[in-house]
Amino acid sequence: MKKDLPDNIVEDISIAIVLENSTPSEKVWNVYLINEKQLPLTNVIVSSKGYGEKDGKEVKTTVLRHFLGEIEARTSYKIEAIDPQVFGLTNEYWLSYYIDKTIFDKKYIFLPESIVDENLIKVPLVNKPGIVIGGRK
Repeated sequence: MKKDLPDNIVEDISIAIVLENSTPSEKVWNVYLINEKQLPLTNVIVSSKGYGEKDGKEVKTTVLRHFLGEIEARTSYKIEAIDPQVFGLTNEYWLSYYIDKTIFDKKYIFLPESIVDENLIKVPLVNKPGIVIGGRK
């Protein structure tokens, strides 16, 4: 039963939406996986999707799945580009990975309208402005 499974708690792993560059006419955003652990992650898989309401209609984006393989200790990895048009939706990232032979997984959710300039911080290991979910405990 579920109560018999161990609590494999995800720590020191973040998902960040990073502002790569900005011009007066355009902002370029990407999604990163941030591994602040002293250990590599193996068999890393991330799925992403957006959902919510826009102009009074229910909206769902395509589910994208990314096999990232191995992510070295204390590194970041660019997962995908993200279009600012979906910032008004809930953006969900489901991460799954192994450390040794133990599996870990966690869901990261960016709420609608949370990706705004007022929420930007310096993203660890990427050293650019962005919005971070997860991280150090």
